[in-house]
Amino acid sequence: MYCRFFKRFFDLVIALSALICLSPILIVVTIWLHFANKGAGAFFLQERPGKNEKIFKIIKYKTMTDERDANGNLLPDADRLTKVGRFVRSTSIDELPQLINVLKGDMSLIGPRPLRVHYLPLYNEQQRHRHDVRPGITGWAQVNGRNNISWAQKFELDIWYVENISFMTDIKIIYLTIQKVLKRSDISKQGHSTTTPFNGYN
Repeated sequence: MYCRFFKRFFDLVIALSALICLSPILIVVTIWLHFANKGAGAFFLQERPGKNEKIFKIIKYKTMTDERDANGNLLPDADRLTKVGRFVRSTSIDELPQLINVLKGDMSLIGPRPLRVHYLPLYNEQQRHRHDVRPGITGWAQVNGRNNISWAQKFELDIWYVENISFMTDIKIIYLTIQKVLKRSDISKQGHSTTTPFNGYN
């Protein structure tokens, strides 16, 4: 009953309430990033696979500029990540626009994180089950290591969640997520400014 009805109901109520309450902060951050990103815009849209691998466009705050080298290639992520972007990312504010994805039905508040489309052919049969449910803004893997654990561990945690969804599990994840955000922990692996790519093995 929870998975079929109440989970979606809670998603809608909480996402709408959060957007209304946080709207002043979102407006300030949008303006702040518009100038910090040197004309690259404040929002970042990218195609991601959702439930049943249906493709949708995820909405996030853009934390990097579009600066390029003399040959027209984008500079490394570490060079394009602004001070403002680093703060927005470390506080997980960059994830807040995904509340719009939740309202649209693309995502849930809690679920496996939606990853890049080009990872789809790399998953094994078990890993594909992470797409049996709506992806989430936060999830079981995010509160159990996030970017400081291996991809294999992330997928194991994702599958565990898919097989054990419950109201109490979601409440626990929300509580642990708030703790992680306040501590700004597990944002990225040591020595990396962004998440290391998945290659089918790591």
